[in-house]
Amino acid sequence: MAVKIRLMRFGKKKQPTYRIVVTDQRNARNGEYIEKVGFYNPIKGEIKIEKEKIDLWVKKGAQLAESVKNLLKKVK
Repeated sequence: MAVKIRLMRFGKKKQPTYRIVVTDQRNARNGEYIEKVGFYNPIKGEIKIEKEKIDLWVKKGAQLAESVKNLLKKVK
């Protein structure tokens, strides 16, 4: 089972918000997930990330999606 940390889209049309989730890569973008590890609102520029949980999952072998890597760079 390949685990990824990626974005899950929510919100109305033209008003996206995203959850940062840990999920099996075979699941759909908005399908089920293992754990929620953050939140991103691009309209307000709001980013909330639980860095400890992401580090824990990366140590377990989860791979970061490109969009999540870019968000982590913004937070640091």
